[in-house]
Amino acid sequence: MRTVIKQFGRKKAFTIVELLTVMSIIVILISLLVPSLNKARQYAFTVRQHAQFHSIDVAMELFRTEFDGYPNSNAQDETGAEYCGAMKLAEAMVGWDLLGFHPDSDFMADGDDAAGTTVYDNADTDNLRARKGPYLPLDNANAYSLDSIYTSTAIGSTFDPNLFVLCDVYKKVTNLGNYGARKLGMPILYYRANTSGTTNPTTGGSINSGTDIYNYLNNDTLVGLGVPFDTTATHPMDGAGGDPNVIKYFYDEINDDKIDITKGRPRKSDSYILLSAGYDGLYGTPDDIYNFSD
Repeated sequence: MRTVIKQFGRKKAFTIVELLTVMSIIVILISLLVPSLNKARQYAFTVRQHAQFHSIDVAMELFRTEFDGYPNSNAQDETGAEYCGAMKLAEAMVGWDLLGFHPDSDFMADGDDAAGTTVYDNADTDNLRARKGPYLPLDNANAYSLDSIYTSTAIGSTFDPNLFVLCDVYKKVTNLGNYGARKLGMPILYYRANTSGTTNPTTGGSINSGTDIYNYLNNDTLVGLGVPFDTTATHPMDGAGGDPNVIKYFYDEINDDKIDITKGRPRKSDSYILLSAGYDGLYGTPDDIYNFSD
């Protein structure tokens, strides 16, 4: 009969080598998993951004049907005041004061018409009845005033800080207190096609001539306000000073590669282009999102 001798006082435990081995494996697995999670998160945001663009596209078609055309996207209004494409898009979709678009609007920065007559009067019942839309529901339009996105120093005297823009779905900006503590996206840039234009200067030459279908200057002043979440940075697409490389980048990005490049035809040459700064919040980088598919 075998005698079993029990040993007391000895505890089973991992050796230091075994612990280090397990920890190393965990670190390796995490290092492999985190990039995949980040890519999945970025892809989810991209899907949401395309969905937002689809909603705007539908709303823009309603606007076009009612007013026989898309809103213009010039960098200024008729008086020369800064009122760029992004702001005109917001006015068309939700109104200058978020209460709907007024049919008498001339897309002026101060909300008046070209003759200086008040167009947007939210204290006038008849005025409110005349409004159209909002074409985008306000609860998901992501419409915010400039002073919720940029500092007063960045805005300066360039724009009225109370002007609205539609923001993308990427939460890159900590708002400045106008709407409570929350994260906001970057302004969506809007460019309307000049349907009488014939060129897209992807190979250099004359840029922003009367024959160009799109004009990068439509939103350049807004881009020039800088990066609200990093005041030391500038957007790669900031064309201040007329940098030909920056300007060319915009035209290259919107070029329709399915058409011979020598013809210089951009995407959506009969309508308009929407641009989101993408996951990194910077205009002019490879992750920019447009309302067309590659």
